[in-house]
Parts: sequence; structure tokens; C-alpha cells
Amino acid sequence: MSRAGAPRVGELDVLRGFALFGILVVNALLVAGPSTVFGGGPGAPAPDRVAGWLVTALVTAKFYVLFSFLFGYSFVFQARAARRAGAAFAPRHLRRTAGLFVLGALHAVLLYPGDVLTTYAVLALVLYGLRGLTVRAALRLAATLLLLLSALLLGYGLLTVALTEPVTATAYAPRAAERAAAYRGDAASVLGTHVRDLPAALGTGLLYAPAMLAAFLGGLAAAKSRLAERRGRDRVWLRRTALRTLPLGLGGGAVAACCASGPLDGRWFLVGQAVSVLTAPALATSYACGLLLLLRRAGDRVPAAAGVLAAAGRVALSHYLTQSLVLAWVFSGYGPGLHDRVGTVAVLAGCVLLYAVQLALGAWLAARTRYGPAEHLLRAVTRGRRRPRAVPRGVTTPAWTAAPPAAPADPEQRADRTGDGVRPAP
Repeated sequence: MSRAGAPRVGELDVLRGFALFGILVVNALLVAGPSTVFGGGPGAPAPDRVAGWLVTALVTAKFYVLFSFLFGYSFVFQARAARRAGAAFAPRHLRRTAGLFVLGALHAVLLYPGDVLTTYAVLALVLYGLRGLTVRAALRLAATLLLLLSALLLGYGLLTVALTEPVTATAYAPRAAERAAAYRGDAASVLGTHVRDLPAALGTGLLYAPAMLAAFLGGLAAAKSRLAERRGRDRVWLRRTALRTLPLGLGGGAVAACCASGPLDGRWFLVGQAVSVLTAPALATSYACGLLLLLRRAGDRVPAAAGVLAAAGRVALSHYLTQSLVLAWVFSGYGPGLHDRVGTVAVLAGCVLLYAVQLALGAWLAARTRYGPAEHLLRAVTRGRRRPRAVPRGVTTPAWTAAPPAAPADPEQRADRTGDGVRPAP
């Protein structure tokens, strides 16, 4: 790729588009009901229990790591864009994080208390303070954060196993019924439940913030070393990395699933989380490398497959918010009120359908506009002024399959061709 015009790194957009599905699956199961994400509990049909176990092993906590990594990677792009445009990066970054925080707060209250946009916004300020770290220092700090968080979760989890009794489904049933009734109520009931859930959601975000920051730092280090640009098309490196990280990631996912979805009881949940904190990055890495390798080996299908995923990745923030809007409507009193009434397999089938629609919509938008509605709004806030959205029709070829475009003379336009980080959710 030519650096003169600083084109987007298409591999990153492809990975964002891919990660959207994992984010959707986890969030949908969490919104659907208190036990749906774990397969519905002991009395649920076997297919639901198996599906819940597999989601915990293969999906949960893996894709938010990938999104957080991409956020850190794009942070470096944003700094370079500001420098090329002759603009101060600090005010831009502060406006961007403020806009992200406001979007997250509205998202948490109106749609989904488990929002991570607010956490991303706060951690983005921390990342700004750490931006001067060398590649090696950033990786060391990331590893330290993961080790400390894993040790904390493991210690507390083992104490829970040793000192408490399992919570039975019968004991939890009254609380679950109360929450289900609140979510099936009118809009005021749903909003009130969201507000009541916010403290617990914020506490969870604070607990796992070190893991998110570690992924940010991993992305920062990768961007500084231009990892995607150097290795994103190296089939030998991609294959070797995918195979080396896959066993650790699968093993850790299996342990986490056993602790969360059985056969071990709920007291082991934090022990599984401790293992997941250390091993989820390995499985996320294997997924990312495997996907890029697969697309590179798909022959004539490369442009179509990569283009569709990249188009979705470029509007990932808009897709993420749309996912929450649809889920809130389906599973709460905003719409049919199906909270705790749909099994795990049915929810997963709905996720496949919604993701397919979003991929089609992303491809349609790519032919008509450069950014999605949420991306356009956030960019306008970042720059402190409104910019046009339209691009000439026909500009649909993903950056990693097309020749790099000629660099425009205006430095601000050159800055617009860099990648933007968006967020998402666990």
C-alpha cells in the first residue's frame, strides 16, 4: 500500500466486520434472558445446553478482545491522521472520547445496560497517556494487566468454591421471574430496569477494564510496528500464528465453558473467567489469522467475501447500535417482550438472520456513502464541524484488493482515508 495517501488497511475492516457477529451472539444471549447465554440451565433442552456450552467456549470474551485490539490499532491511525492534517491530536481525541461516552450512556440507558462504549471512552483517555510507550513496553504492560486480573479472579473464585454453597435454580427463580416481568413491561418499566442494572454493569466494566486496556495496548503495539501492513498478507506467518495459538485458545475456552455452563456448578464461574482472561486473546488471534488466511486462499471469492466483511467493518459502530436496537425491541416491552421466552438455539438462528441483513446493508451503504450514520456523527464531533458523507458511486472495492488511490492534494482529505476505530461489546 502507498503511504502517501494513507489508505485504509482493509484487513482491519474485514476483522471488524467478522467480529460483529461474535459481539451480536453474546449480547443477544445476554439480552434474551438471565440463563440463555449458558444454555438455559439444567432443565433446558439438550440442544440449547450444548449451544450455550459451545458459545461460552468459542465466542464469549473472544470477540470483544478483537474489537479492543482494533480500537488500539486505530488510535494510532487517528494520531497519524491529525498529524497529516496539521491538527492538534489532543483536542480531537478528547472530543471523540466525549462523543463516544455520550453515545454509550444513551445506549446503556435506552437499549442495553451492558454497554462498553463508556468504558472504551474512559480507557481511551488512559491510552492517550500511554501513547508514548515503546512496542516492547506496551506489550509488557498488557501482559502484566492480564496476569494481575487473572490472579484476582482466580483467587476470589477459589475462595467462592471453598466457602460458599451452589445457588440452585429454585433459589434464583423468584429473582429471575421479577426481572422477566420488568423487562416485559411497558417502556417505563424497561427504562427503570436498565437504570437499576447500571451499577452492576459499571462494576463489571470496571472489573474487566484491565483486560480491555491490555487489548488496547496490544493494538497500539501492533500499529506502531505496522503488523497488519507487514503480516496481513503473509500466508506463511498467518498459518503459523493461527496454528500456534489455537490449542491454547481452545483449551482455555473449554475450561471456561465447563465452569460456566457445566458440568461444574456456578461457584466455579470466576475460576473459568480467570482462565479465559489469559487464553481468550490466543483464540481471538487464531480466529483473526485464520480468517485472513481463508480469504486469501478462497480464489475468485476473495473480492466478494472480503468486500462484504470490510463494508460492514467500516460501519461497525452503526451496526453495533442497530443490533442493540433490534434486540431491545424483540426481548423487552418495547416490542414483543420475549425476554426469557426463547431458547438458545432460536436466539442463535435469529443472530444469523440479523447479521446477514447487516452484511447486505453494509454492502449497500458502501456503494453510496463513506461512513455510516453513527460514524459520520462521531467524526463530526471529533473534528468539531460537519463533513460531507457522499462519495462517488462505484467506490466499493475493498482497500486490500484494489490498487491504492492517488493521494489528494488537501491534507485533510488525506487524513480521511485512514482507518477509524469503533467500539463494541462483550
